[in-house]
Amino acid sequence: MDPVALRTLATAVRVGTFEAAARELHVTPSAVSQRIKALETRVGRVLVHRTKPLEATDAGHVLVRLAAQTEMLEREAYAELVDDPDDDTDAGAPWTSVPLAVNSDAMFDWFVEALVSVRQRHRVTFDVLREDQSRTTERLRRGEVMAAITSDPRPVPGCKVERIGAMRYLAVATPAYVAEHLPDGPTPAALGRAPMVAFDRDDTLQHDFLRKVTRRHLAPPTTLIPSVHQFDHAVHRGLGWGMLMDSETREDLDAGRLVEIVPGRHVDVPLYWQRWRLESPVMVDLTAAVIEHARSWLER
Repeated sequence: MDPVALRTLATAVRVGTFEAAARELHVTPSAVSQRIKALETRVGRVLVHRTKPLEATDAGHVLVRLAAQTEMLEREAYAELVDDPDDDTDAGAPWTSVPLAVNSDAMFDWFVEALVSVRQRHRVTFDVLREDQSRTTERLRRGEVMAAITSDPRPVPGCKVERIGAMRYLAVATPAYVAEHLPDGPTPAALGRAPMVAFDRDDTLQHDFLRKVTRRHLAPPTTLIPSVHQFDHAVHRGLGWGMLMDSETREDLDAGRLVEIVPGRHVDVPLYWQRWRLESPVMVDLTAAVIEHARSWLER
């Protein structure tokens, strides 16, 4: 397929309009439209919905992924061609950009260390999108990222999947909070009234826990705190109960600063690394680094 047309399609889907794509590619909007039409004729499928913003069809997402894969391989090939063992600066080598989707807890704790180890070996930058682990596969499916941390073991078409472990979460609160809001224990009625903290509207972890222990769909008053550090702080300050990682709360539980609101109950979230089937040096090294750092941290 025409690589120029593929790049044009990917650009148009990313920026949302033919006009914006034309400005970025330094061509006319008509040229953008003609390239995409020619690509549609070539594959016999509609590739974009002509809405504002543009939306790729399922077939369009396949080719958006292909465009990104092609660009990455081109950059890596060029980097190898211009690499000079006697030149420590590698000034002529291009930088490869890798878009990734990662859940907040992984990014806060260990994921950056994996990126650092890869950056030491490659001229690479990362475009990290924060997304709940239950929703990152959609980013992969749409061709917006090349790899993701996900809780879904089912491979996205064109991707490989590897289990990297599980994160255990406990429902915790301060002793003062429990005395005020759950004086008679974690009954369904009390849990339905007790204030709760969630990360954002996509965070279902607390509600999943409530359904697990009560077998009911409860809707307690909820405060949204979209920051890992501030979420932890909110729970420690008694703003509400919330799900915190076992490894991060053990010291506070032992010291009595936090208590489990339902002792002995927890939620395990399995984690998988899904990536495109692209055997590039960057992706191979990134996969090895992610698995190494994830397993080392999760097994603590």
